[in-house]
Amino acid sequence: MEYTLNDTDFLVSQTDAKGKILFANEDFCKIAGYTLEELMGQPHNIVRHPDMPHAAFKDLWDTVKSGKVWKGYVKNKTKNGGFYWVFATVYPNIACGEGEGGYMSCRRKASATEIKKAEALYKTMR
Repeated sequence: MEYTLNDTDFLVSQTDAKGKILFANEDFCKIAGYTLEELMGQPHNIVRHPDMPHAAFKDLWDTVKSGKVWKGYVKNKTKNGGFYWVFATVYPNIACGEGEGGYMSCRRKASATEIKKAEALYKTMR
């Protein structure tokens, strides 16, 4: 079952250098269906939907590990087995923890047109 974000929803999460969740805002918790306590310390791929091609996340990680900002469309899964689409901006090297780098992701609603384009692109990446 698809969850469609509201125009005002803004999902934020922060991870350590290995992708473990250090912070998630209220919108992220609500839409993904997890409490903050359930998310803390979990790998961010806890919300990765199996429809997402491996190549999309390889591009994301290659980009942010090189110190650049990544932007793209992501289909995520919810705790109850549903899904939602977002436009994500992932920032590298956010200071956190013991001074090691990490990542911050900010996500907003993706439009129906954007989702259709992303689905078409991702079908070519399988």
